[in-house]
Amino acid sequence: MLLEQERRDVCLTARALAAGTGTAPGESGTVSVRSGDLVVVTPHGVPLDQLQAADCPVMSLDDRVLEGRRDPAAEATLHLAVHRRAADHGDEVTAVVNAFTADTVAVSAVLAELPPIHHRAAALGGAITVTPYTLYGTGEIADHAVKALKGRDAALLAGHGGLALGHGLEHALENLRLLDWLSTAYLRARQVGEPRALSEDELAQVRHRDTYGWAGPDIW
Repeated sequence: MLLEQERRDVCLTARALAAGTGTAPGESGTVSVRSGDLVVVTPHGVPLDQLQAADCPVMSLDDRVLEGRRDPAAEATLHLAVHRRAADHGDEVTAVVNAFTADTVAVSAVLAELPPIHHRAAALGGAITVTPYTLYGTGEIADHAVKALKGRDAALLAGHGGLALGHGLEHALENLRLLDWLSTAYLRARQVGEPRALSEDELAQVRHRDTYGWAGPDIW
């Protein structure tokens, strides 16, 4: 079976996504991972927690299905666009996860941008762009997502939810969970008042601080 281990890893990630992020029932998102010029993606028509490795299509970067007993998920178009850009630019991004969680959908339906109200937002690149609403599974939503992801490891798709990248499936899922947490924190803060967003200088300080580990930049 082509890319057997990658297909198993996609299934494990899909099950973790369904179990741990409060996603919508059924087909609540899409998971993909790239190995060279080939991409494994979750299929259409199967709940994430019921996937088997043979269900997952293997695709080429030019949108051809090479193997798999089911058709690709509708958002395979979006995922392949992100993977093509990563491959063309030599990025370390090899995995993409998108999901319909209640809080990412809520934020994406209201805001044009998710402000960075916590220092962990620096790990995703800072403020998170919300793309214009577009029908899922189209080239238009893929184009919007690729644009929103420039300099970022996550984006919000208006009316759809969150999208995150990573240099592996575990990292992409971690980033998706962080995006969901930041969305939750923002929604709770808005119940109290207008949240204060961190400035670009403050985010730069966070990134600088992160390079030093526990000791911090003032170590002797």
